[in-house]
Amino acid sequence: MPKALFILEDHIRQRVYPDDLIAQFAEHVELIAPPQTKAQVAANPSVLQDMEILISSWLCPRLDAVFLSQAPQLNAVFYGAGTVKRFVSDAMWERGIRITHAAPANAECVAEVVSAQIVLSLKGMWSETARVRQQRNFLNEDKNRAYRGVRGATVGIIGLSLVGRRVIRLLAPYRLRILAYDPYASAQDAAELGIELVSLSYLFGASAVTSLHAPWLPETEGMVDRRLLEQMPPYSTFINSARGALVDESALINALRQRPDVYALLDVTYPEPPPPESALYDLPNVVLTPHIAGAIGINDTRRLGECMLDELISYLNTSEMRYEIKREQLSTMA
Repeated sequence: MPKALFILEDHIRQRVYPDDLIAQFAEHVELIAPPQTKAQVAANPSVLQDMEILISSWLCPRLDAVFLSQAPQLNAVFYGAGTVKRFVSDAMWERGIRITHAAPANAECVAEVVSAQIVLSLKGMWSETARVRQQRNFLNEDKNRAYRGVRGATVGIIGLSLVGRRVIRLLAPYRLRILAYDPYASAQDAAELGIELVSLSYLFGASAVTSLHAPWLPETEGMVDRRLLEQMPPYSTFINSARGALVDESALINALRQRPDVYALLDVTYPEPPPPESALYDLPNVVLTPHIAGAIGINDTRRLGECMLDELISYLNTSEMRYEIKREQLSTMA
C-alpha cells in the first residue's frame, strides 16, 4: 500500500476528515502516523520521510523547496478544499508532484445556494418579505411591480466556472432563458449547456437575475462597474458568491441607493467583512451573508473529504485524477 499522511489543523480535520472517513482512507493506503498539524511536522520533520501521499485541506503547509526536501517520496497531494494557489510552488511543479482538489465538491455547495437564490429572486422573495414586514399585511398596492415568475425568465451567469456550470445544470428543470458571459467559452460550451453566449453589457441589461461566478484575477477586479449596474432591469437581482473584489463596491452602493427596486445578494465583499461603517449593512435592498455559500456546515465539509477519498481510489486504481490541477491552469483559476 502507498504510504500516506494527513497534515492539517485538528479543528479542520474533524470537519473534513472525521474519524470514520479516515478509517475508509486507511483501507486504501498505509497511514504512517496519526494526523499531524503543521506545528507537529515542524517539530518532527522526519515524519515526512516516507510519505508518498499527502492528504490535507484548508491551511495546508506550503509545498516549497524546504518542505519537499523533507518529503523525498512525495508524489501526490489530495487537497480537500478549493484554491491551491496559497501553498503550491515552483519546486512542487518542477518535481512532478501531482495535485487534485475538492473545488468541484465545494462548487456543488455554492451552486445549490445560488440556484435557490435565483428561483426565490424570480418570485420577488426579498422585496415581498420586506414589504410585508413593513406594511404588516399582504396587500400589494404597487400595480406596476414587475412579477416575472420563474418559467421562461432570463437569468445571466457571469463565468462558466465550476460553480457557474453547476448552477446552469441545477436550473435546467425551470426552463429558463440563460445568458452567459465568459471570454474563454466556446460555441460548443454554449450548445452543451443550452445557453446563449452574450456580451457582459447585454447580459446585465436583459437579465432578471445576474449571478457572478468569475475568478478573482487582476483582469477581473472591478469588472462589475457603474455602467453595467445602471443597465439592470426594474426589480432585478444581482448575486455575488464569487469574490467581492470583482465588483466596484462604491458603484454598487450608489446604484442600490438610486434603485430601491433592485436587490443585491452578497455572500462575499471586499474587504471581507465590510467595515462597520459600510452602507451594505444598512441598505434595505441588500441581503448580506458571511461567506456561507460554500462548504461550512459539517454535512457539507465532509463532502470535501469524500471527494478526496473518491479521487484517491481513482488514482490508486487507474492513476487518473478527475480534478487534477495542471500548472498552466493556475492563471485562469480562482
